[in-house]
Amino acid sequence: MKIIVLDDDPTGSQTVHGCLLLTRWDVDTLKLGLTDESPIFFILTNTRSLPPEEAATVTQEVCQNLKQAIASEGITDFLVVSRSDSTLRGHYPIETDAIATELGSFDAHFLVPAFFEGGRFTRDSIHYLVVNSVPTPVHETEFAHDSVFAYQHSYLPKYVAEKTQGKIPETAVERFLLADIRAGSLERLLALTGNQCAVVDGETQADLNRFAADILQAAAQGKRFLFRSAASILTALAGLPPQPVAAEEMAKYVREGKPGAVIVGSHVKKSTEQLNRLLPEPTVVGIEINVADLLEESATQRDDLLTATLTKVGEVHRSGKTSVIYTSRQELTFASVEIRLQFGAAVSSLLMDIVKGLPTDIGFLISKGGITSNDVLSSGLALRAARLLGQILPGCSVVRSPLDHPQFPNLPVVLFPGNVGDAEALAVVYRRLSKLN
Repeated sequence: MKIIVLDDDPTGSQTVHGCLLLTRWDVDTLKLGLTDESPIFFILTNTRSLPPEEAATVTQEVCQNLKQAIASEGITDFLVVSRSDSTLRGHYPIETDAIATELGSFDAHFLVPAFFEGGRFTRDSIHYLVVNSVPTPVHETEFAHDSVFAYQHSYLPKYVAEKTQGKIPETAVERFLLADIRAGSLERLLALTGNQCAVVDGETQADLNRFAADILQAAAQGKRFLFRSAASILTALAGLPPQPVAAEEMAKYVREGKPGAVIVGSHVKKSTEQLNRLLPEPTVVGIEINVADLLEESATQRDDLLTATLTKVGEVHRSGKTSVIYTSRQELTFASVEIRLQFGAAVSSLLMDIVKGLPTDIGFLISKGGITSNDVLSSGLALRAARLLGQILPGCSVVRSPLDHPQFPNLPVVLFPGNVGDAEALAVVYRRLSKLN
């Protein structure tokens, strides 16, 4: 059973390893994933950074090409996952609707937002985030007030009704509770039809492992399922062995033991807290990018900012230290969501030009933020595909560029989501790669 994941940022692979991450979705590239020896592969659509209409268009294009690639390779057994945020942000139901239109008909689509390594679990259909050791319904956290993807409900049937604007009413949502999952769900799964919406509990990985076993058995009997999920159900569906190199030993991937670079684009509270714990490290130098300078849309000002930043990065690297390049932390306000997304694209474009101008002999690269990480792979490094090595911390993946990369061959790159890890997590990743722990 091939597991095909459309990932709306590049962090959904944060619980698996050994598979391909594809940054393009032409038919030939998709065939790489379909024929790869790993049971799972990821298509990095980056749709969370796009307006709704563009997200739908990209998803449709991916699925249309997938249909061709699947037919060409003669693949009959597969599951499709729309992987998104474990704090319920993203283009739901836009993406699942597009997938169902292009690849249907599905018997059911499941919302499975649990991500245990990040402290997200679902009980009695209520989705929680552990904040300072306290399980907190996600609608009470900062993520529910996202400027693009705000929502009001942690109770998933109400969340579905809210996001579908009542097209799927709360009472029409099938609920798979912990007791149901632990007792076995195969008979219920076999009875689902008509792209039934279902929400799935999960308190531990064992819960989703049991549910995934029933899913795979039902799929083997001809049922077609679609998922809207975070990362933990992918671990269960793929059933991979432990990663080959332990998290604590990933410094062995660093090129010639040299200093690296850190790019911090994410501005959520947790990222800022982690950044503030990294900057005092004696072997790093912080370089702040004042993103407010980009509001004026002056090409000259942007070029001056880029040149000054790369000059400083070069000086830091020659001194044997690691540059930590981060966007200014002040919160800006915008007249509309569209303007907010356009400004985000401008900031990302600048950061990617910085990545392209990094010293070619850096030992490693850490990318902080989901959208930032996607852009690093697809634009900054211009990768068609990358092989996932594993996790350096729970929820933080390490990929490596190909040996024939023209600028950064065999470069280990950490994909660090904005909302993952405790206050020390970014510093811990840096120390592990620098052999300082």
